[in-house]
Amino acid sequence: MQPFSVDIFSQRRKQLLDAIGEDGIAIFTSPPERKRSNDTSYPFRPSSDIVYLSGFEEANTVLVFAPGSEDGDFIMFVNKRDPLKETWDGRRYGPEGAKDPFGADAAFTIEEFKEKLPQYFYKREALYFTRDGHVWDDFILDKLTQLRFGRDGKSGPRVLIDGREIVHDMRLRKSEDEIAVMRKSAKIASQAHELAMRHTHPGMMEFEIQAIIENHFHKNGAPFPAYTSIVGGGDNATILHYIENRSELQSGDVLLIDAGCEYHYYASDITRSFPVSGKFSAAQRDVYEAVLEVEINTINAAKVGQPYGAIHNMARDGIIDALHQLKILKESKEEILEKELFKKYYPHRSGHYLGMDVHDVGAYSERDGSWKTLQAGMVITVEPGLYFPAHDTDLPEEIRGLGIRIEDDILITDKGPENLTASCPKSVADLEAIIGSKS
Repeated sequence: MQPFSVDIFSQRRKQLLDAIGEDGIAIFTSPPERKRSNDTSYPFRPSSDIVYLSGFEEANTVLVFAPGSEDGDFIMFVNKRDPLKETWDGRRYGPEGAKDPFGADAAFTIEEFKEKLPQYFYKREALYFTRDGHVWDDFILDKLTQLRFGRDGKSGPRVLIDGREIVHDMRLRKSEDEIAVMRKSAKIASQAHELAMRHTHPGMMEFEIQAIIENHFHKNGAPFPAYTSIVGGGDNATILHYIENRSELQSGDVLLIDAGCEYHYYASDITRSFPVSGKFSAAQRDVYEAVLEVEINTINAAKVGQPYGAIHNMARDGIIDALHQLKILKESKEEILEKELFKKYYPHRSGHYLGMDVHDVGAYSERDGSWKTLQAGMVITVEPGLYFPAHDTDLPEEIRGLGIRIEDDILITDKGPENLTASCPKSVADLEAIIGSKS
């Protein structure tokens, strides 16, 4: 069941229509179903933009926003009803069933799109559309070219604008309704991480931990992870996007879990790192607490008006200080920055936007090149880390094969940053009290 009222989708569409103006037309297309092997497909995940604007979830969908057209301002093109296909693959709305529940002024079968598109193009000044590799890209852009010169006496749009800019800027700041859904997504993911901590013990397989986490997602109304779960023990934790999850957990290793769920299409994204056997070694604790201090300081700095780049720079500078304290890097801070020596152990940025996509949409900079400032309603991740591969013989032996990343989901508010994932344990004392307690 959709958590948002029809009025919310209507308000979003009005904002889009106001932005494109009476002379504009905007088109959004869904991704196709993707073949997995032979005659099986991957589970379909609709376009975030289409869901954001309409709540509609079926494949082979096109949304057209054409202010003042004879069919209305908002037109949907969807799969037709087919009893035989629905017997195999599930129910469809069809044009008749889609129109009213999703607020369309008119709805037609997807097969009618080619015939009807030109009438929406006539006398328009600008087309808001983005080539996304979908099946309709070439047709839409070819039709734009044909009508641009008006050789049949009917002219079409002469300007092509990236259609994502308007909607993605809208998506950047979450409404109270969206924040409520993101709180739930964060809560489910936090519980899943804690459950994994309680069941972890040496001898388990990484995929067993993944199963515990994703089972909790599914049981609590989040049927999909927001991204492929990362469960890496020991040296596997030094691979940033390690997803094989096939190794056995060893006593003395630190386990890094980066996993979040998608609840009503809104993502959570949490990383925790903790000792498989329940106790950090002294060297592991030093690294862990250094990263944790950087994370906490960076979260506290994530306030309204702060340039986004300053958040990353603060985390980066904190990591450089930690590398000095740990005696991993001995060069001056100026030399480390100039030569980017820190990237050997901290190769990624401090975080990203979070929303309907785990790496959510929206610009990080303004058109003049300056950083976009944080605003109330934005949600970002903060995720500093240090990665010391086992093969790096320049490192002290006691920290080789150690990867530490700590990540939380932060809502920017006028009262300061709010950690949506604060309930997920991360202090050394809390972790060591919890790990393996259900084993």
